[in-house]
Amino acid sequence: MNTMNTTATATAILNIAAYKFVALNNLPPYRAELRKLCQDLELRGTIMLSPEGINLFVAGEELNVRHLLDVLRRNPLLEDLEVKESFSDKQPFNRMLVKLKREIIAFGIDDVRPAVRTSPKLKASELKQWIDEGRKFHLLDTRNVYEIELGTFQNAEHLNINHFRDFPQAIAKLPEDAKHEPIVMFCTGGIRCEKAGPLMEQAGFEHVYQLDGGILKYFEECGGEHYDGACFVFDNRVALDPELKPTGELLCFACQSVITHEDMTSPKFLYGEYCPKCFLTTDEAYRKQVEKRQQAIDRAANPLPGSIPYDNVRKIRVAGRFDNLALIDFLDAFHPPTGRSQWLAWLADCSITLNEQAVTPERTVQGGECFLQHMPNTVEPDVNVAIELLHEDEFLAVISKPAPLPSHASGRFNRNTLDYIVGIAYRPEKLRIAHRLDANTTGLVIFCRKHTASRFVQPQFTQQTVEKTYLARVHGHPEWESFTCNAPIADEPGPHGVRSVDSNGQAAVTDFKVVKLLADGTSLLEVYPQSGRTNQIRIHLAHLGHSVVGDPLYLKDHQLGTNPTLPTDSPAMCLHAWKLSLDHPQDRRRVTYTAPQPGWASDL
Repeated sequence: MNTMNTTATATAILNIAAYKFVALNNLPPYRAELRKLCQDLELRGTIMLSPEGINLFVAGEELNVRHLLDVLRRNPLLEDLEVKESFSDKQPFNRMLVKLKREIIAFGIDDVRPAVRTSPKLKASELKQWIDEGRKFHLLDTRNVYEIELGTFQNAEHLNINHFRDFPQAIAKLPEDAKHEPIVMFCTGGIRCEKAGPLMEQAGFEHVYQLDGGILKYFEECGGEHYDGACFVFDNRVALDPELKPTGELLCFACQSVITHEDMTSPKFLYGEYCPKCFLTTDEAYRKQVEKRQQAIDRAANPLPGSIPYDNVRKIRVAGRFDNLALIDFLDAFHPPTGRSQWLAWLADCSITLNEQAVTPERTVQGGECFLQHMPNTVEPDVNVAIELLHEDEFLAVISKPAPLPSHASGRFNRNTLDYIVGIAYRPEKLRIAHRLDANTTGLVIFCRKHTASRFVQPQFTQQTVEKTYLARVHGHPEWESFTCNAPIADEPGPHGVRSVDSNGQAAVTDFKVVKLLADGTSLLEVYPQSGRTNQIRIHLAHLGHSVVGDPLYLKDHQLGTNPTLPTDSPAMCLHAWKLSLDHPQDRRRVTYTAPQPGWASDL
């Protein structure tokens, strides 16, 4: 056993660190045995077991720690387990963990096997002699940047990495000449070099050595000569000096960086909260949070969740107004764009059920019933997922929606929708969409993050106290500079979901203002809807003879299309929800959100 030049007191805690690369098997029962043993001995720390070996950091009363070592060495594969020892006044670990890992030191390269072969080892005394003699060689620190900041060998080189997994890419940037010159690499206790050395040899470095036992072994045998500072260790001691005694350094609770005495006097240091290395102003913290959430949205959208085949079951609820209709008549009225023949085909192959029973087209429906539509191996059409988070606070999330992208589940779309994708990014929160935009319309959409926020915001849309400004590019040059269209819109959609102006429909009011007449015969408008009917702006503009450029349903010259949702490779529909003002649910103040202008409005 290797012992340190450190005197133990009666109350001292013995700290041990050890590793060995060796083929281990039958690990789950071995883990259970060691975990119970450590609990019985009241030890704390971490033991990592993997098919490639063992790595451990354990502390406790000396007799108990030595008993653990005796048990470990009874295993013939571990009988020569070498251990580094030091003593501390306090227990440096909070709990005892025994883990099963794929690797005892994360590296991610399968063909580097230290149990089979490692680079030649250089003893600590030999390294000191090399330095004393002034030999020409590279002294390479394989540790992470935050460890090196606390201390390293004089004139040592490092790779500026933040994780050992970055090591393979980092050595590729070393000068070509270094491949033909001696390199002595080192780390805390030697374990990382067991993998780093063979990898460097594979990369063409011809003379690679590893410091046997790492920095801690050097401290034990040679003290602090040629070394500046302390050595970072992965426990509550944080750092050890060349006498293997804790230096008294602290770690930041937030970022785990070492806190220096200078850091503690900084106004950017608050114990338990932040330090100068991770301190953020309010604006910086906000931007970081938005950036993190944007990344979550991007991950949720790629790959498209609805483009991976899945078994979809959709609920079709019967509203009271459809009482006593034949099922086929109800379904046709429920979603006209689907078409009667498609509904009949689904009924014929038993895709629509009630209480797990097939139903016939002639069956009479009653309000409150809920039919299920079974759609196996569903693959939804592609959509545009360039979703941008514009604002986030405790109550609201403000999104800039691209197009084509449905706001919510409908028709052919269930998972490839804004509501579904944003919902994934915010799990386990359950967001509530406050209003909707057409699939082909871009711009602002408000989500509520709390039920109380939804109860406050939703009525503002219902009661039409939300101020909305849209941008539209339309066919033709209006004869008016501003105009108010007060034309009722039909209650029910027609074929393909098209609605029309209908004197018996619901009241709908939209204000228009001409911003610019363009040379190509189109015009840019600002649009202010005073009510919120489905397709209201598009219907009113088509009614006025100035349909929206790119609209697939409400075409020029009062013609109607058949495709409610544009393909992703089609030119954009030029309607954009630009600005929106409402009372914020937190303090009732009036707030305004603005979405970036689309390219077709660049003349604005």
